[in-house]
Amino acid sequence: MLKLGILASGNGTNAQAIMDKARDGLIEAEICLVCSNNPNAGVLERAQKAGVTSIVLQPGDFPDRESYDIALVKIFQACGTQALALAGYMRLLSRAFLELFKGPVLNIHPALLPSFPGLRGIADSVAYGVKIGGVSVHFVDEEMDSGPLIIQAALGIDAGETAEKLAPRIHALEHRIYPQALQWLCEGRLERRGRKVFLAPGRKKPCPSPEGCLIWPPLEEGF
Repeated sequence: MLKLGILASGNGTNAQAIMDKARDGLIEAEICLVCSNNPNAGVLERAQKAGVTSIVLQPGDFPDRESYDIALVKIFQACGTQALALAGYMRLLSRAFLELFKGPVLNIHPALLPSFPGLRGIADSVAYGVKIGGVSVHFVDEEMDSGPLIIQAALGIDAGETAEKLAPRIHALEHRIYPQALQWLCEGRLERRGRKVFLAPGRKKPCPSPEGCLIWPPLEEGF
């Protein structure tokens, strides 16, 4: 069983979806640690209720970004973390972090990358007037929201739809495709070749996409 760590800065709804799927056995992982840079993050209470160990590591306690990231890696290594899921983590991981951690790091982004990277994916999509928006799960590299894509989900956006109205529809997709991507990782079915990620065949049947949505690769039973 894969030992999975979670990094989050805010309310933690994606972390909740991951912890719920792991509890139900749909993600074959042990959530060994939830870490936040924000002592007021809602994800900490979510972790406590789920019985998952959590910790706060504040950047202000370190002289620079690199020393903070090195300390962060050591905390995850101490509990045997093999892979990391960023779930609303509002800091860019440094080269030092990615070189020291070694294991795969995944992230979820509320837009169809490479369009609209950064902290305002939903708002930027709406402001630009796109007709199709969505969600992306990708491997993390040194650049913001630029790593190889694992799975994406797309939905239509009405011309009059605000970011506030779109957000719940986007989040509903996030809570399905992120756990799915993590289960593929746990099963050892993801292979990176340059910028492309290949998915090996699995044992579960595909399940229908939510009405009005396209998800590729398709979700499987339980997701």
